[in-house]
Amino acid sequence: MTISLTLNGTTHQVDAEPGTPLLWVIRDELKLTGTKFGCGVAACGACTVHIDGQPGRSCQTYIEDVEGSQITTIEGLNDKVAAAVQTAWAELDVVQCGYCQSGQIMSAVGLLTETAKPTDAEIEDYMAGNVCRSATNPQIRTAINRAAEIKEA
Repeated sequence: MTISLTLNGTTHQVDAEPGTPLLWVIRDELKLTGTKFGCGVAACGACTVHIDGQPGRSCQTYIEDVEGSQITTIEGLNDKVAAAVQTAWAELDVVQCGYCQSGQIMSAVGLLTETAKPTDAEIEDYMAGNVCRSATNPQIRTAINRAAEIKEA
């Protein structure tokens, strides 16, 4: 079946079987590899993208369910909140292995879009669905707080 998919502001016509995860269309059909496969069951957050502005797990989102939606991947982040998060991540040298970081950044942008200055508890709660095997969670929390400061400046 052919699906019209708007990804990072560009509309694409993609051929995919019903039930195909959005993740595989993004990576295999559209060749955007910033969105990672982690667990395949929406538990780790590595595959996080924004669907109509909200973080969602692309490994468990079927392509037919997002026709007509606006999808943003890590490659398409380009607003003030995203710039603040990316700056804070670089400033604080958050990344270790980096595998989970695109999902972490997508979730952090979602949080700071919803909540201008989240508390540490709100950060922990919102980011709980993103797993970092390198244990950078304290740096991620610090970077989110820093990004909140940067975007308000």
